[in-house]
Amino acid sequence: MDTFWSTIIWQQFGAAIDMLEGALRACPDKLWNARMWSDSSGDPEGEFWSVAFDVLFYLDFYLSGKEEGFALPAPFKFVGAEQEQHPERMYTKDELLAYLAHGLTKCKDTLLALTYEKASQPCGFYWLKMNIGELHLYNMRHVQEHGAQLNMFLGQQIGLDSSWVSQAKSINPEGELL
Repeated sequence: MDTFWSTIIWQQFGAAIDMLEGALRACPDKLWNARMWSDSSGDPEGEFWSVAFDVLFYLDFYLSGKEEGFALPAPFKFVGAEQEQHPERMYTKDELLAYLAHGLTKCKDTLLALTYEKASQPCGFYWLKMNIGELHLYNMRHVQEHGAQLNMFLGQQIGLDSSWVSQAKSINPEGELL
């Protein structure tokens, strides 16, 4: 893919990740495991940290392009049966910020190396009938969705006025990659 399109896609995907980072950094300790929506199951799904982990896991997973060979980086682990897996424990803000940095770098490297040939290949997830190029846009939408949920929750709870990020922070004012 020519650098014009891969840079544009990276700038917008990176901006979505940067807005997610803003929400993680702004979350006070007292809300880290607060439930964002009602759930009678009693599991941590829907807690701030869990929503953040979900989006970071899928960011990493989908950037891999296929299920085969993917492994979570340390210290992250899933427990439970295949269809009922959940994070091993509640992860700290620092752990999730480190995972975000990992995802940001992986996203930038993946998108800037994307070729038309690679983008047109089918993705390696049987439940998603799309090519790699569309998978990256699908993944960006997922990051945007959860980033918006986290920012809205903080706005409702502590009055956070999240800042809009128009391009990835790794772009200098002249539009060049750093």
